Amino acid sequence: MILMDSVLMIFSSLILVICVLAGVAFMV
Repeated sequence: MILMDSVLMIFSSLILVICVLAGVAFMV
């Protein structure tokens, strides 16, 4: 199930990026 692993990694990294962007938006 390499496909599921890659999808999971992409999904988690996407959530991480969204959280960082939200934090920056709140800072400004």
